[in-house]
Amino acid sequence: MYYRPMTTTTVTMDGLAALARFGHALSDPTRAGILMHLRLHDSYPAHLAEELGVTRQSMSNHLACLRGCGMVVAIPEGRRTRYRLADERLAHALDDLAQVVQQIDPALVDEAHPIAAGAQAGNEQ
Repeated sequence: MYYRPMTTTTVTMDGLAALARFGHALSDPTRAGILMHLRLHDSYPAHLAEELGVTRQSMSNHLACLRGCGMVVAIPEGRRTRYRLADERLAHALDDLAQVVQQIDPALVDEAHPIAAGAQAGNEQ
Protein backbone atom coordinates (compact mmCIF):
# COMPACT_ATOMS: atom_id res chain seq x y z
CA MET A 1 0.00 0.00 0.00
CA TYR A 2 1.31 3.44 -0.93
CA TYR A 3 1.33 6.06 1.80
CA ARG A 4 0.69 9.62 0.69
CA PRO A 5 1.28 12.39 3.24
CA MET A 6 -1.63 14.65 4.08
CA THR A 7 0.44 17.77 3.49
CA THR A 8 2.89 18.60 0.77
CA THR A 9 6.27 20.10 1.46
CA THR A 10 8.15 22.21 -1.00
CA VAL A 11 11.82 21.31 -0.91
CA THR A 12 14.41 23.91 -1.87
CA MET A 13 17.51 23.08 -3.87
CA ASP A 14 19.45 23.16 -0.58
CA GLY A 15 16.94 20.69 0.85
CA LEU A 16 17.39 18.42 -2.16
CA ALA A 17 21.16 18.58 -1.67
CA ALA A 18 20.66 17.54 1.97
CA LEU A 19 18.51 14.60 0.85
CA ALA A 20 21.22 13.61 -1.62
CA ARG A 21 23.81 13.69 1.19
CA PHE A 22 21.55 11.40 3.23
CA GLY A 23 21.35 9.04 0.25
CA HIS A 24 25.12 9.13 -0.17
CA ALA A 25 25.60 8.33 3.51
CA LEU A 26 23.35 5.27 3.15
CA SER A 27 24.80 4.16 -0.19
CA ASP A 28 27.58 2.14 1.44
CA PRO A 29 26.70 -0.86 3.65
CA THR A 30 29.37 0.03 6.22
CA ARG A 31 28.14 3.62 6.53
CA ALA A 32 24.56 2.40 6.76
CA GLY A 33 25.65 0.00 9.51
CA ILE A 34 27.38 2.82 11.38
CA LEU A 35 24.24 4.95 11.25
CA MET A 36 22.04 2.05 12.34
CA HIS A 37 24.39 1.37 15.25
CA LEU A 38 24.58 5.03 16.30
CA ARG A 39 20.80 5.36 16.26
CA LEU A 40 20.80 3.07 19.31
CA HIS A 41 23.70 4.65 21.22
CA ASP A 42 26.91 6.67 20.91
CA SER A 43 30.05 4.71 20.14
CA TYR A 44 33.80 4.85 19.56
CA PRO A 45 35.53 4.11 16.23
CA ALA A 46 37.35 1.01 17.51
CA HIS A 47 34.10 -0.49 18.79
CA LEU A 48 32.28 0.34 15.55
CA ALA A 49 35.11 -1.20 13.49
CA GLU A 50 34.95 -4.40 15.52
CA GLU A 51 31.15 -4.53 15.44
CA LEU A 52 31.01 -4.06 11.66
CA GLY A 53 34.09 -6.14 10.82
CA VAL A 54 36.17 -3.45 9.12
CA THR A 55 39.63 -2.05 9.75
CA ARG A 56 40.09 1.02 11.92
CA GLN A 57 41.43 2.91 8.88
CA SER A 58 38.32 2.05 6.89
CA MET A 59 36.15 3.09 9.85
CA SER A 60 38.00 6.40 10.07
CA ASN A 61 37.32 7.06 6.39
CA HIS A 62 33.62 6.21 6.71
CA LEU A 63 33.22 8.38 9.81
CA ALA A 64 34.90 11.28 7.98
CA CYS A 65 32.40 10.85 5.15
CA LEU A 66 29.46 10.78 7.57
CA ARG A 67 30.77 13.91 9.32
CA GLY A 68 31.08 15.60 5.94
CA CYS A 69 27.51 14.63 5.10
CA GLY A 70 26.36 16.13 8.40
CA MET A 71 25.02 12.82 9.69
CA VAL A 72 27.31 12.31 12.71
CA VAL A 73 29.23 14.49 15.13
CA ALA A 74 32.50 13.74 16.87
CA ILE A 75 32.77 14.41 20.60
CA PRO A 76 36.38 14.61 21.84
CA GLU A 77 36.96 12.85 25.17
CA GLY A 78 40.62 13.21 26.03
CA ARG A 79 42.54 10.93 23.66
CA ARG A 80 39.37 9.26 22.39
CA THR A 81 36.52 10.48 20.23
CA ARG A 82 32.92 9.39 20.70
CA TYR A 83 30.48 9.54 17.79
CA ARG A 84 26.73 10.11 17.76
CA LEU A 85 24.05 11.03 15.27
CA ALA A 86 24.05 14.74 14.49
CA ASP A 87 20.30 14.98 15.14
CA GLU A 88 18.07 12.63 17.12
CA ARG A 89 15.47 12.80 14.33
CA LEU A 90 17.88 10.80 12.17
CA ALA A 91 17.25 7.81 14.46
CA HIS A 92 13.53 8.02 13.73
CA ALA A 93 14.15 8.38 9.99
CA LEU A 94 16.47 5.35 10.00
CA ASP A 95 13.87 3.31 11.91
CA ASP A 96 11.23 4.32 9.36
CA LEU A 97 13.52 3.34 6.49
CA ALA A 98 14.22 -0.03 8.14
CA GLN A 99 10.46 -0.62 8.40
CA VAL A 100 10.02 0.20 4.70
CA VAL A 101 12.80 -2.23 3.78
CA GLN A 102 11.17 -4.90 5.94
CA GLN A 103 7.81 -4.32 4.25
CA ILE A 104 9.35 -4.54 0.79
CA ASP A 105 11.34 -7.69 1.51
CA PRO A 106 11.29 -9.17 5.03
CA ALA A 107 14.23 -11.43 4.12
CA LEU A 108 16.49 -8.35 3.97
CA VAL A 109 16.13 -7.63 7.70
CA ASP A 110 17.92 -9.91 10.16
CA GLU A 111 15.69 -9.60 13.22
CA ALA A 112 18.18 -11.61 15.28
CA HIS A 113 20.91 -9.00 14.78
CA PRO A 114 21.17 -6.59 17.72
CA ILE A 115 20.95 -3.54 15.46
CA ALA A 116 17.78 -4.79 13.75
CA ALA A 117 16.37 -5.93 17.08
CA GLY A 118 16.78 -2.38 18.35
CA ALA A 119 14.69 -1.12 15.45
CA GLN A 120 11.99 -3.68 16.21
CA ALA A 121 11.94 -2.91 19.94
CA GLY A 122 11.85 0.82 19.27
CA ASN A 123 8.80 0.44 17.04
CA GLU A 124 6.58 -1.48 19.42
CA GLN A 125 3.99 0.92 20.77
